[in-house]
Amino acid sequence: MRTRSKEFLISLLETASPSGFESAVQRIWLDYVSEFADETNSDSWGNCFAVVNPHGSPRILLGGHADEIGFMVKYISDDGFVYFQGIGGVDATLVRGQRVWIHNRKGLVSGVVGQLAIHLQENDHKKKVPELHDMIIDIGAKNRREAEKRVRVGDAITYQSTVLHLTESVIAARGCDNRVGIFCVAEALRLVSKKLRDQSNVTTKGPCVIALSTIQEENGLYGATMAGYSLKPDVAVIVDVTHATDTPLNDKKKHGDIRLGKGPVLSVGSSNHPKVNAVLENVARSDKIPYQIEINPRFSGTDADAIFLQRGGIPCASLGIPNRYMHTPVEVVDLSDIENTIQLLAGFCAAVKSTSEFHTKL
Repeated sequence: MRTRSKEFLISLLETASPSGFESAVQRIWLDYVSEFADETNSDSWGNCFAVVNPHGSPRILLGGHADEIGFMVKYISDDGFVYFQGIGGVDATLVRGQRVWIHNRKGLVSGVVGQLAIHLQENDHKKKVPELHDMIIDIGAKNRREAEKRVRVGDAITYQSTVLHLTESVIAARGCDNRVGIFCVAEALRLVSKKLRDQSNVTTKGPCVIALSTIQEENGLYGATMAGYSLKPDVAVIVDVTHATDTPLNDKKKHGDIRLGKGPVLSVGSSNHPKVNAVLENVARSDKIPYQIEINPRFSGTDADAIFLQRGGIPCASLGIPNRYMHTPVEVVDLSDIENTIQLLAGFCAAVKSTSEFHTKL
């Protein structure tokens, strides 16, 4: 991976953006894509997009979501402890004993999620996981007045986490879901832009390619619902993480066999159009890009579920990047899967010539 691209990826992963609080990471994303896009913009809710070859055809949308799970300050007690509520699919078993950042208007406030010492716990309570509203964050305040000088109800909260390299290729970080997705669509757009510039003497216009970074996927695919309508794509490929099942913690009979380092994952069923998948699979085979298959017979659980419903039905597919330990502070991904996803997206944009390729023949 080139140095500038890796710096961009690390910056995305180390910038907090829980659902509803995505502005900081969206600014980083927009600044990066503006280096090579013909147009960049954002909407009233903070969805961001960048366009290469805006007058081309067909209109190809490459999308991912910028937000992550997190928490929000709900109440501050008289003795200065902070109570909170989850944003998105939070696993309560992970929360106690964590270091957290509370994001106020001026910056970061450090805190820890308190846990009663095991010596003081009653035996019948040791195995019970408390509800989030029964947990506390300690910011060292003596009382409510002191705490309210630093935090207030409505402030966002995230785990304290930085990128950890387990190997040269394998990294662990908070928010791989789905900062790696918006990284992939930005990088694919960069490759498409470079190819179009290199072929500027060619008479054909080529496609219009739009990279999209959405808000509030974890809350309910809200940003994708907005942008899928407003951007009017002819075809869309959505990049998100998917569950890597290659650890002893997984039951492959229930969850399939998806492995780190074995390539992006094509999703079959529900919002995944068979002909879009066919193009992706053909590109992967012809360009010798490794790929894997998973099934989603009812829904993909990604922004594809919102976008494919827009404007009478947009041909759509969901590409997954294998991710261990999703929705934890230590999500693990392989950079080779990310790079292969980028190549597959760029190859898809080069392969699509007409919207007629995706018409279902009866």
